[in-house]
Amino acid sequence: MRVALFVSCLVDLMRPSVGFATIRLLEAAGCEVEVPASQTCCGQPAYSSGDQLAAVALARKTIAEFEAFAYLVVPSGSCADQIRNAYPMLFADDPPWRSRAERLAGRCYELSDFLVSVLNVDAVPGEFAGSVTYHDSCSALRGLGIRAQARALLARVPGLTLKEMPAAEECCGFGGAFSLKFGDISAAIAEKKCVNLRLADADAVVGGDLGCLLNIEGKLRRMGDRRTRVLHIAEVLAGVYESAVAGPVANSADSADNADRDPG
Repeated sequence: MRVALFVSCLVDLMRPSVGFATIRLLEAAGCEVEVPASQTCCGQPAYSSGDQLAAVALARKTIAEFEAFAYLVVPSGSCADQIRNAYPMLFADDPPWRSRAERLAGRCYELSDFLVSVLNVDAVPGEFAGSVTYHDSCSALRGLGIRAQARALLARVPGLTLKEMPAAEECCGFGGAFSLKFGDISAAIAEKKCVNLRLADADAVVGGDLGCLLNIEGKLRRMGDRRTRVLHIAEVLAGVYESAVAGPVANSADSADNADRDPG
């Protein structure tokens, strides 16, 4: 099966290991993976900020780059939600482009949903010696209906124990530009999320959206927690992460602090 990987801006700039982990997962499941080098942004930041012209231009570009593939896989609920749900609306008054957008939307899947709903994987290459708690991102949960898929995959990881946190489905406070425009509110939401995930007493918090994870990690470190690891589900399923706790926590904290500076 020939599939394309949409990397996402945050994965490309902040944690490329998520992209490589996604490729490993897809190839282990028998897919031929291609990563078009010309891809850029899905247009979600422009769309959310009301810049219709930029959002449409980026949607046209993305559609043209990916419409030839059997499937488009995205390790981000936010980007997948944009392509699946927003693209057809962007071209409501442009029938030819709306048709192209709808065809791509029907073949676009968030990573965990693709692994479960399309590939029906019964094993993953990764291992994890410890416990994790899972954060449901707003876009994946509410825009795409993804909840059970991620947990089903985590249950297939040898050595991993899932510990549910209270209010796992509540927002982390990131929301893209929301965390910049409403820093105080975002910080309060993030603090509540971090309190809840620490109540789970897990070794790591796992999620499917890197924006959420960077926001959570930044807040955790500000609250003095330098133990809890913050990992993308692709990294856990593929086993692509550092084995020592101290290393990745120390290294990722600097990036997360910068990403979370405004929300505080």
